[in-house]
Amino acid sequence: MKIGGLNKLTTQDFPEHLACIIFTKGCNFNCSYCYNRDLVDNKAETIDEDYVMAYLYKRRKILDGVVISGGEPTIWDDLIPFIKKVKEFKLDIKLDTNGYNPTMLKEILDNNLVDYIAMDIKAIPDKYMKVINKKIDFNKILESIDLIKKSNIKYEFRTTIMKGVHDKKDIIKILKLIGDSKLYLQNFQYTDVVKDKNIKSFSRDELLKLKEELKEYPNVIVRYV
Repeated sequence: MKIGGLNKLTTQDFPEHLACIIFTKGCNFNCSYCYNRDLVDNKAETIDEDYVMAYLYKRRKILDGVVISGGEPTIWDDLIPFIKKVKEFKLDIKLDTNGYNPTMLKEILDNNLVDYIAMDIKAIPDKYMKVINKKIDFNKILESIDLIKKSNIKYEFRTTIMKGVHDKKDIIKILKLIGDSKLYLQNFQYTDVVKDKNIKSFSRDELLKLKEELKEYPNVIVRYV
């Protein structure tokens, strides 16, 4: 598994955990808004796995957990062996995924290898290709949603929202896909590495208005307001 980044300490990315974040290189999507472009394009410097494991061993009594993010971790065949190694340090694991590898996700869940999953739902089905710039089988997304909902672990679904791409109707359609599960809305954040320079984020007032329009859906949580 190719590791392209290590955030040694975070209190924001794993609920109720002091954690570190391991970023894997590569992705099977090519999202226009991606802020981890060096990871997706495999341009980030590779970090030796032994170095990461040595850090986790040293901090095993300080950290509560590890976030495995990307890129997209599930493109790597050795993700599961890697998770098992981390588990030896008695650390909880949160997996960030785009949900496009339900086969691996099922194996992970069936073997109780992670403690929390955050799955990105990029858009409504008709707009998925516009966001990820690739043609996909949306049934794989639906399969992963179902697997996660039926699992016995904590999880969240989340959507990064962009002006001109997502609106109230889109969010309601996404909610129909996930039922009563929580949906976190994350405002697009512009950085210099974003591929599409025309993408716009919502203003604070626009987010507050959207939140008000969706008040009948208590499972919607707007982040970065």
